[in-house]
Amino acid sequence: MTVGILKESAGENRVAFLPEHVIILKKLNLNVIIEGNCGLNASAPDEGYLNVGATIGSREEIIGNSDLLACINLPSRDVLEKMHSKQILLGGLNPVLNQKDIEIIAKSGITSFSLDFIPRTTRGQAMDILSSMATIAGYKAVLDAALKLPRFFPMFMSAAGTIKPTKLLILGAGVAGLQAVATARKLGAVVEVFDVRSAVKDEVKSLGGKFIEVEGAKEEVSAGGYAVEQTEEFKQKQRQLIHDHAKNSDVVLCTAQIPGRKAPLLLTKATVEEMRPGSIVIDLAASTGGNCEVTENGKTIQYNFVSVIGKSDYPSDMPFDASKMFGNNLINFLKVIISKEGNIDLNFSDELVKGTCITYDGNIVNERYNQLRMTNNE
Repeated sequence: MTVGILKESAGENRVAFLPEHVIILKKLNLNVIIEGNCGLNASAPDEGYLNVGATIGSREEIIGNSDLLACINLPSRDVLEKMHSKQILLGGLNPVLNQKDIEIIAKSGITSFSLDFIPRTTRGQAMDILSSMATIAGYKAVLDAALKLPRFFPMFMSAAGTIKPTKLLILGAGVAGLQAVATARKLGAVVEVFDVRSAVKDEVKSLGGKFIEVEGAKEEVSAGGYAVEQTEEFKQKQRQLIHDHAKNSDVVLCTAQIPGRKAPLLLTKATVEEMRPGSIVIDLAASTGGNCEVTENGKTIQYNFVSVIGKSDYPSDMPFDASKMFGNNLINFLKVIISKEGNIDLNFSDELVKGTCITYDGNIVNERYNQLRMTNNE
């Protein structure tokens, strides 16, 4: 079986597999063909791939001759339209935001797996691309804030006087939020964290953060550890509490997201207007609407002397390690769907296979995707 690796679209610096992954793929009895310079932005020149047994082909050759295409993001539509029914597409497809493309994939008979749908189970952790990339996002966002903030993060005592430490508020204590807590505390900031899930309270405290809690949050076991939609009454309470803490913060880091849904609005325009001049808001949820009311995805704006950064692609700013982690996730999943002989062996009774398969045999087969699609279209 042949695995194809295309160069990602402009603006994306990661690559699905690095040369070190090709070594593992070859041991799984898989052939690997890459598009020239596919890993260049991730510090992986073609020579590295050739040295471990990969071959280089044109974009058309890879699309036409690969049994499986591995990708960071959903390929462009012209790539999808050239694929055929015997092929497999594997990567981070973000199905809910790409419904028209998913329909094209289904009609083409392509079998597709999206690892952003991996079930949150113990087995699934090694394949969870959302957690891997969130780790990088939380880390890089704090470093970005430290570089852009016109203040020190740690407390300084000198003959020139005492500098108070930066106060940082993190909205959302998922993987990105917790990594941000750890990074910010190492840099000496005072950190407060808000999350609707009481289960993360101990994790926040263990990392040195202070947990801000609003009573009455709705939690669901079926959500697999993710946040769920809250009542309007609860939202009003949380906005007031966030307002009170945000206006006294130097940095607000927004990480709260609900899979398959628009990001919850947590930081209002009125709150940003009361923040200190020179403060920073970094919104990691910008691509799904943002947690901040004034966020513009992919842009940094000045709003009432506050810098509001809408950036959801921090992993692309650390392409080598991001690609390494992403590729490891893909390989761990490939081991589930490939036989010892290097052939596809799909077992749909396996929750990991069933949970990540989006299209199969001309149909959209993912139950979670269909539920989210219906909910979002209501």
